Formats: sequence, C-alpha cells, structure tokens
Amino acid sequence: MANPFSRIVEPLDASQPEKKFFNLNHLGDPRYERLPFSIRVLLEAAVRNCDEFLVKKDDVENILNWNTMQHKVIEVPFKPARVILQDFTGVPAVVDFAAMRDAVKVLGGDPEKINPVCPADLVIDHSIQVDFNRRPDSLQKNQDLEFERNKERFEFLKWGSQAFQNMRIIPPGSGIVHQVNLEYLARVVFDQKGYYYPDSVVGTDSHTTMINGLGVLGWGVGGIEAEAVMLGQPISMVLPEVIGYKLTGNPQPLVTSTDIVLTVTKNLRQFGVVGKFVEFFGPGVTHLSIADRATIANMCPEYGATAAFFPVDEVSIQYLVQTSRDEEKIKHIRKYLQAVGMFRDFSNSSQDPSFTQIVELDLQTVVPCCSGPKRPQDKVEVSEMKKDFETCLGAKQGFKGFQIAPEHHSDRVKFVYNDKEFELAHGSVVIAAITSCTNTSNPSVMLGAGLLAKKAVEAGLTVKPYIKTSLSPGSGVVTYYLRESGVLPYLAQLGFDVVGYGCMTCIGNSGPLPESIVEAITQ
Repeated sequence: MANPFSRIVEPLDASQPEKKFFNLNHLGDPRYERLPFSIRVLLEAAVRNCDEFLVKKDDVENILNWNTMQHKVIEVPFKPARVILQDFTGVPAVVDFAAMRDAVKVLGGDPEKINPVCPADLVIDHSIQVDFNRRPDSLQKNQDLEFERNKERFEFLKWGSQAFQNMRIIPPGSGIVHQVNLEYLARVVFDQKGYYYPDSVVGTDSHTTMINGLGVLGWGVGGIEAEAVMLGQPISMVLPEVIGYKLTGNPQPLVTSTDIVLTVTKNLRQFGVVGKFVEFFGPGVTHLSIADRATIANMCPEYGATAAFFPVDEVSIQYLVQTSRDEEKIKHIRKYLQAVGMFRDFSNSSQDPSFTQIVELDLQTVVPCCSGPKRPQDKVEVSEMKKDFETCLGAKQGFKGFQIAPEHHSDRVKFVYNDKEFELAHGSVVIAAITSCTNTSNPSVMLGAGLLAKKAVEAGLTVKPYIKTSLSPGSGVVTYYLRESGVLPYLAQLGFDVVGYGCMTCIGNSGPLPESIVEAITQ
C-alpha cells in the first residue's frame, strides 16, 4: 500500500529533486513543535515507514499525541535506521544469516538474496586481552595472541563481510565499538534510496546509548531484537515518558566530564528514570563538548533510562567537521534538520519542548568525584574518598560494604615479585587500567591523564612494578593526539604502554595476575 503521508514529501534542495524528505512541519499539526526532539525521531520513522501493515496511521497519531499518550501503556512500532553489533553478540547474528542462506539453498532458492534489510555494522572489539603490558611491543604481542585465539571466528567474519550486502565489519585493532560509532559510523542524517531521514540505531551492547551525545537516538537491545531489525521488522516499544534534564551554569575549571556524569547519574537514579527517555536542554549544554555529552549518554544504563538524548546543535556540526565527515554531507545534515525542526539552539528557550517532568542541575555545583568501591554509579566526592573506603570495609556485605571485622582492617600480607618483597593491604591497587568507552572517547580526561603522568615523572614518582598497568585507547585517534601532545612517553615510563584497541580490562579482559599476587589476595 502507498504511504498515506506521501503528500508531505518534497525535495530538500531544488537543484536535486531526486533527493527528498518527509517534511513533518507540513503535517499541519501544532502538536509537532511541542514534542521532545527524541520523540520527533520516533515520529519521523513512523511517518516514513507507514504502510498500514507494520506501521499504521494510528501509530503516527499516537506518537503525535505523545503529550496525552505518554501516560498510557501504548505500544508503537519503531524502525531504526541501522544496527550496530560487537563481536561477542554479533557473531551469532552472522551465523543465523549464514544458516538462513543454507536453508534457502536447500529449498532451491538463491542464497545470495539473504542479506540484512537494515544497514548493520559489526565492530570487533571484545576479543583482545591484556596478556602483555609494560613493554613497547605490548600492542603487537596482544594483537598476535588475539588473532591466534580467534582465528576461526575472524575467518568467518571476514567471509561475512564479503558475502553479505548491507553489512560492514570493522576489523580488530580499530577501537571500541562506541567510539568507532561516534567518530566514523554515525551518519547523523541518512541519505539512502532517495530520502533524507534522521540517523537512529539499536545495538547489542548496553552502552550503545553513547551515540545520543551526537544527536543520534539509540539504545541497546537483545540479539533477537537486533536480528529482527536487520530483517526489516520494527521494534515494538511502549511510548516513553521523556524527562527533561535542564543544565545551567558553567563547570568549574577542575571538574571533568566524569565528575559531571557521576553527579547526573546519582541525581537520575534517585529521581527514577527506568524505561524513560532523558533529553538534555538548557544553556548549560552549550558548555559541553560532544565528548562530554557522549560520556553522559554512555552512562545511561547506570541510571536506568532507555536513552539520554542531546539533540543536534552547532557543536554537533563542528564535531562532524573535526572528524572529517564529507563537507557536502554536513551541509545536507544541517539543512535537513533545520527543515524538519530537529536542529537545536540550546540558548533559545523558545525551542524548549514539553517534557513529562523536568530535573535541573547547575554545572557550577559539580565537584571532583570518584565512584565505587564496587559500582561505577556509586559517586564518592574526592574529599570523602578515604573516609568512605574505611566505612565500606566494615559495612555489611553489599554494593557499599565488605563486612571485614575491625581487627582485620589493618591486615597486611607480604609476597615476592621479581625477587623483591612487597606487601598488600586492603585498598592496595593491583590493576590500573586507562580503558573503557566512557573515558577513552574524551580528549579532556585522556590528556589530563597524560599531563598527570608527565608531572608524576618530573616529580620522581613511580608505579610499583607488580601493578598491572595498561592503556587501551578507544581508537587510533587517541594514540595520535597523545603522541602529538608529547605525553605518551611519560605514560609509558609509568607502565601505561598502549596494549591494544578494544574494551580489554573494562569487560574483564585484564589477563592473568602473577601467581604470587593472587595468593596474597586470597590470604
């Protein structure tokens, strides 16, 4: 059946009449301009894919009537623009497509007709681990081991990358899936089959939400859901409430994006946002770089929201320029988003849409903090860190407690490492890793680590030799700017040599500790 909304289709540029888009402003409905920007993405997908079968006019009306329907349990279909996979969860998807080809061949059909309908990208980043560290050749040796251990999987994925249309496979050593998504894979606006439409994504990793920092609506799903989307099926989702998170003020000079995200996380966990969208607005957003926004969006699973959305603005466009996106594409991205009312000016309060509820944070009030001792979402102010850890030692077993008897708080165990004697106590560091998609995507914290290393070396400080140190950048770009800024040698001097490009220690791939340390910890 023909799309009932074909009447609002028009060319974006008169000089390219073959390139069209669905102009939502021509729906002639005043409710559209009051919708949260994240809901506008859901609406556009419903309008564009409306066929009165998988997506119906009633679904479009329900989304358009979000202000009323958000309080009811109404399911709506959503067809994301693309799917992103990592190798742990992506290999089974490729296996299933291969199995479908075999089945079609057995039935006498053409197996090459079996391909993802929805564009899919698979980034190999979960296979490498820290077997070698504190040596200049750590990167090469860890990658050699990665290929040796995963030879069969990698050969299969290489076949998949050549056999399937509409599927790209990003090889090992490229970086962490979410940073590669941010720097390279994200389109922001799709230009496909003669239509412009907003980029949106579902991924088989909970931190897929990181891409919301660039204005691309996305979240993590299960493998079966991801495969269904790859086969052209919409996701059925409850029309979500949208919590507006208003940012004001300017962060203090010593505050990092990590401090801001830990503050936001604690705030939203207390507020309760499970199953909801969070959309950021307010003049404070203009003080956050795309890397800062991506860090906040990345921690979305820790505060429980489905997505944490930063609409596209001028800062987003500048990021696309910095990451060498095509100039012509950037021009069309801006023009399209402005034409459909999805380009944001955070300083202009008249653009603020309706929200279910509003939470506010003055960035000026954020102070330096850490998290732990067990979970990344448990914020601890740096000034309280020592006291908090001592309290946790004796507290009841749980997220903030180890239940160690007071008489054992000062216990120490001696051990021998490389013919020298050392000792461990409660709170001793045995693994120190600069890793994770949350941190390595942010130049301010990565360069901060490099400058700290430089100051430490100049002050004559060293890292104990038994501590397993490692640096696993989120992409080659990180290594480039660390090298160009001159801090890489200082990091290496403290033991933080580049050990690989992937999740590594962040997902538990820290590799084995020396036996003497394991025994000391057990004691």
